[in-house]
Amino acid sequence: MSERTIQSTIDFEPALHEALTSKANFINSSISELVNRAIRLLLLEEHEDLAIFEERTDEETVSHEKLIDQLKTDGKL
Repeated sequence: MSERTIQSTIDFEPALHEALTSKANFINSSISELVNRAIRLLLLEEHEDLAIFEERTDEETVSHEKLIDQLKTDGKL
């Protein structure tokens, strides 16, 4: 890691820690790098989801029943 880092303590479930250790060893990485990568991906996905939600705020709200009826009418259900 080339950037300055902040140390933190994370408690892992034993099986998850074993899987992380195994994965890190397999790809010649560290658990810290795997956790940082996973968090970046999670935050990016959340950011993308929020952007899509924001884009769709003006769309008509459709009830579950109306959606089911439309899917049946379209032959998709």
